[in-house]
Amino acid sequence: MSADFSWIQPHPHGIYVAPADCWVDPSRAVDHALVTHGHADHARGGHGTTVATAETLAIMKLRYATDDGATPVAYGETVALPGGVSATYLPAGHVLGSAQILLEHAGERVIVTGDYKRRADPTCPEYAVTPCDILITEATFGLPLFIHPPIAGEIAKITDALAAHPHRCVLVGAYALGKAQRVIAELRAAGHSNPIYLHGAMEKMCRLYEEYGVCLGDLRLVAGTEKDAMRGAIVICPPSALNDRWSRRLPEPITAMASGWMRVRQRARQRNVELPLIISDHSDWNELTRTITEVNPQESWITHGREDALLRWCELNQRKARALAMIGREDDDD
Repeated sequence: MSADFSWIQPHPHGIYVAPADCWVDPSRAVDHALVTHGHADHARGGHGTTVATAETLAIMKLRYATDDGATPVAYGETVALPGGVSATYLPAGHVLGSAQILLEHAGERVIVTGDYKRRADPTCPEYAVTPCDILITEATFGLPLFIHPPIAGEIAKITDALAAHPHRCVLVGAYALGKAQRVIAELRAAGHSNPIYLHGAMEKMCRLYEEYGVCLGDLRLVAGTEKDAMRGAIVICPPSALNDRWSRRLPEPITAMASGWMRVRQRARQRNVELPLIISDHSDWNELTRTITEVNPQESWITHGREDALLRWCELNQRKARALAMIGREDDDD
């Protein structure tokens, strides 16, 4: 194998696959893009061709009104690219359609994880541990303080609050792609079969999830619903709507926020959140380090988050690693 993996090149705006003249998750328009999932810091319109799972392509069409040269690929399917490169899409466990991309060239294997988590999620397949030579991993929650609790306990906080205050509603701020649908699906799994009310901005994405076989139960729009009908109900909205004028139409809402950042009390206070829910679609510290251990790459390339702490962990555990200086947007609402 080559000593420097010169065919795979990190740039501030994406990972360049030189022999194939294509990019992974580029932040600007390119001729040929491989996309891991539909969040805005990984997907965008304007590419000449876009290779992604069918679910991700549908999300991109819905969110960004684009289906540029769409080439759908199934989990486990390998796509032959120019220059003797192959790309295999594997489950990442992040959101609907999310994938890691295994790139192979000249006997070398590189995985770009995109965003991923290791917890079970009823809305998407679980992360697939896959050996490789270079693991390009996110590190959104790459600090030891970020240990996500079991989701069952966080979901119970919602239902317990309703039971204690049946004359009120619980208003949950949740990211519109992935988090909202996961919270709803987990509520259903916990036995909550009552109607769940949605902010209008959530409806289309929830319906798309249902089109791909994710059962979310009885969903209704807040718009057009009498205030009293929502007493004792759960309402899901974008985080930006938690404290704006829209929420005034609700019956004495208990404000909740579903995010890995709710581990940090100051963030909950900043958003005036009464009920912080530590629910993340990213791996926590233990899951990041476990993934590196299980994948066991020759080298880890760390990006999108707290690179320094994970880099130090690799050094202390005699694992070769480097941090990548890539453009990324920290998602406060995860």
